[in-house]
Amino acid sequence: MKDSDYRHSLSRRTALLGGLGVATAVGAVACGTTEESAEQLPSDSHEFFGQHQSGIVTPVQDRLHFAALTVITESREELQKLLRDWTVAARQLMAGEPVGEERPLNAPPDDTGEAMDLSASHLTLTFGLGRSLFIDADGAARFGLEGQLPPALEDIPKMSGDMLEEARSGGDLCIQACADDPQVAVHAVRNLVRIAAGRAAVAWSQLGFGRTSSTSTSQVTPRNLFGFKDGTANLKVEEEELLEQHVWATSQTSESNPAWMEGGSYCATRRIRMLIEPWDRAPLREQEDIIGRTKREGAPLSGGGEFDAPDFTMKGRNGPIIPVNSHVHLMHPHQNGGVQMLRRGFNYTDGTDGLGHLDAGLFFIAYVCDPRTHFVPVLRTMMKSDALSEYLRHTGSALFAIPPGVKDEKDYLASGLFEGAN
Repeated sequence: MKDSDYRHSLSRRTALLGGLGVATAVGAVACGTTEESAEQLPSDSHEFFGQHQSGIVTPVQDRLHFAALTVITESREELQKLLRDWTVAARQLMAGEPVGEERPLNAPPDDTGEAMDLSASHLTLTFGLGRSLFIDADGAARFGLEGQLPPALEDIPKMSGDMLEEARSGGDLCIQACADDPQVAVHAVRNLVRIAAGRAAVAWSQLGFGRTSSTSTSQVTPRNLFGFKDGTANLKVEEEELLEQHVWATSQTSESNPAWMEGGSYCATRRIRMLIEPWDRAPLREQEDIIGRTKREGAPLSGGGEFDAPDFTMKGRNGPIIPVNSHVHLMHPHQNGGVQMLRRGFNYTDGTDGLGHLDAGLFFIAYVCDPRTHFVPVLRTMMKSDALSEYLRHTGSALFAIPPGVKDEKDYLASGLFEGAN
């Protein structure tokens, strides 16, 4: 690319930032921003600054690139600088700008360029910290941050039926990039990983397509790869009281929550392979009994429409019309002490397993205020009793603390973590 062409692209992006108006209202509310702070953003972008990080209650997009990284530097100052560098780059990426600055022709460009002619595509970037960033597998302290380890950031216990692969689990840091355009999401992770060179490296990553939940009432309920509507009862951005109760980590939702996590959340991920071929051979009645909903309309088997409350007491010919081991019955808040999760998962397909079977399924993502009360018990119930588990294999697992949002230009990702450390 000619130097003049690169400068033209930068000028085009600058004009785009100034000329396309205000970011979507829901996106601005989700990030805790005001119209004034979003005035210079393209119409298909989200504000970077805010009380919470984007990509949690932001209306979920259609594409995902999720990456977990291993921190290879032993310097706390370098780790802190990495988070500062990521803050600058994330703000540029979400605004649809190239990363970095223009450089001479005899040097590698700061931006890899594959998104240069694409829009912001509602890109959101969410960053998290794993337990292994604070203490290693032997319990030894890392970076002098052990005193800041959130008690809620415990490893997800091994579950009955787990077939976890080490190469798809854990991580010191994570990046969740969601966008309308897959190339925009991949470009974001690629450039953030490049910025991390010498300080952190990718441990594993996952591409996703076709969201499997809705995070706004304006979105229709999508379908998973089993063909059923997924996420009908998911928490929505408009339900602020429920979000405060179940999603945001505060001193009210968890007494042991450290000060630097106030306004953050916890992200639990599970790579769940679906056994597509056996499922496709199962009769429709069996499929609906396993899920607890009709396949076409997504209505509970007790009747009504998709969003009508299921009646678990209604009797059928052979017992409850919604089987007690159905997915809907076991995962419903009424069966789990009222706890709820904000799900933000995606379908995935990674070729075949070498035996002629699709390696496809769900990359499950859930945001909760405390995984000990809102994720682990629900997962344990599912793995132990859910009839759907016969058709699922959990191959990856990770948990990350998601710091609150970046307040302003003087702030940076997880700044409170370092301010509170000795």
